[in-house]
Formats: sequence, C-alpha cells, structure tokens
Amino acid sequence: MTMCDHPMLLAVLQEGPRVFGVHLVGVGPMTGRKLLLTAAFVAALYIASYLLRWILRLVLGDTSSGRAAFWSRQGVKLSTVIVLVVGVISIWFDDPGRLGTAAGLVTAGVAVALQRVITSFAAYLIILRGRVYTVGDRITMGGVRGDVVALGFMQTTVMEMGEPPAVQGAPPSVWVNARQYTGRLVRVSNDKIFDAPVYNYTRVFPFFWEELHLPIKYGDDRARVEQILLDAARQHTAPYIEEASRAAVALREGYTLPEKIELGPSVYYRLTDNWLELSLRFVVPERGVRGIKDAMSRQILAELEKAKIGLASGTYAIVEFPPIRIEDGRSGVRTPDGAR
Repeated sequence: MTMCDHPMLLAVLQEGPRVFGVHLVGVGPMTGRKLLLTAAFVAALYIASYLLRWILRLVLGDTSSGRAAFWSRQGVKLSTVIVLVVGVISIWFDDPGRLGTAAGLVTAGVAVALQRVITSFAAYLIILRGRVYTVGDRITMGGVRGDVVALGFMQTTVMEMGEPPAVQGAPPSVWVNARQYTGRLVRVSNDKIFDAPVYNYTRVFPFFWEELHLPIKYGDDRARVEQILLDAARQHTAPYIEEASRAAVALREGYTLPEKIELGPSVYYRLTDNWLELSLRFVVPERGVRGIKDAMSRQILAELEKAKIGLASGTYAIVEFPPIRIEDGRSGVRTPDGAR
C-alpha cells in the first residue's frame, strides 16, 4: 500500500492539517504550492528588473543621471509593479467570484488604513501624466523651494535653495540670501499637490523677471542714472533675450496671454519722502541669477562713481536737546559742567 492509499494521510493532503481536531482553514498542500510559486515569481521578477536597470545603465552611459535615465527607471518601476500585482492575483485567485469578493474587502480596508499612501501614489500618477514637474525642474511645493532631484511613488526629493532677503521671512527659514543651494535634501509627500499651489520655474517658460531697486537724491541726474541701469541690464541679459523670446512664443501657444510680452529691460520711478527710487526690471534665466545681479551691481556702482552720483539714504537731524540736571543728595544739585 502506498502513502497516498492511507486514508488519514490522504485526508490531510486534501483538507489540510488539523490541530486538536480543529481544521486549519487555508493551510494545505495547495497553499504551500502557491506560496512557493509566489516566492519564485517575486524572485524572478526582482532579478529581471535588476538586469533591465543594469542594461539601461550600459545603454545610457554617462547620461545615467539625466532625464532619460529618470524616465527609464520610472518605466521599469511601473512595469515591475504592474506585473507583480497581476502575477500575484493570478496565482492566488483562480476563481473570478472569489477575486471580486476579496478585492472588495481589501479595497475597503486599504482605503481606510492607507489613505495618505493611496493619495500620494495617485498624486505621483498625476505628476507624470499632467506634467506638473519632473526631475531637474525648479519648484516650490509644500513650503520647500529648490530643484527636483528624485521622484518616487510616495515622495519627491528636492535640493533646497535659499531666497532673496525680501522673502526670507516666509517658512521654512533659510540662511542663504539668494536662489542658491543650502545643502539640504528635503523629502515632500506627493499629495501636497492637492493641498497647495506648485510653483514651477522651468516647465514651460524657464525665465522670470527680476528687479533691482536704486534710491537717488532728487537733485541728481536721474536721466543719467536710468541710462546706466539700462546699459548694465542690456549688457548682462542680452544673451538670454532671444531664447526667452522663443520660450514666450511656446508659452502663448499653450496659455491665454497678452499678444506682447515685454522682455527688454525697463526702468520705473517711484516717489518717496526721502528719495527717488528707480526700479530696474529685466529678464533672467532660472539659474545663475545671483551671478548676473552681482555683475550688474558692480558695473552700476562703478558708473555711478564716474558720474559722481551717490546713493540716497535716510538721515535724521536732532533739532533740540533738553538740558540735563543731575541731582546728588549729598552735595546738592550739579549741572553738566560740574557747577553747583
């Protein structure tokens, strides 16, 4: 008589083991085989994903840190997840009726327990499909400003940058007084795109308008100062005007904007109680702004010194100083010169 002919052993193989007469539901040879098949499937899928990423690194070579590598990695990740989900479902649910019931229960539980995770993953799909931003873009999201260096299913990693002094008070506090890296890597949950605006500096129009404010005395040659400002702006922004013009055309094609977008530098006057403020407005690329403004400031300062024009500043005059009396209980009252 073989092992399979034994009645008790045959029952165990068919129905699963019993403990103190209690049948353990779901524990049986079929479950064991499915577990082994699942483990083998996951291992094979992991090896295939690793080999595919390795091949992509060989093909892309030195550009493995660029956008092509990013999109390639995202494609491999998404494909791996889809194949994994479909494969595991196919192994464990061979009955469509059982699959529908189990899927309903699992979906209800997961929706409650992993609400933020599901929202973050949905945001990830919207980011990819809606072209909100991608790796390499300069953005502000969730109170974090900087360049996107990594994009995952749940989180976006941003290389933080500083801000000009005028907006230093905005959270989070940073110590760099310009749009340059602070050195901090910040992880932001993808679901922030549903809660707050996302500012993208580079998606369609990778330029923005900067301003430089200069106070001068009312009696100075303001026409000369205005010409100095315009000359400096034209010299240091001329290489970007043509490229900005092409970007402006693409911007008008995708969005409803005025027919004319002024890209050349211009100067505006503002009257104050103490001085005349000249505001120089000019277009700069999204990166390297601090260097451009530094070169412009040095040139403007040198030209103002040649023209013998100084910058205005606030002054205060004391028109009257009241007399001082010092009283000493031992020697009477003394005046400031020591006389009694």
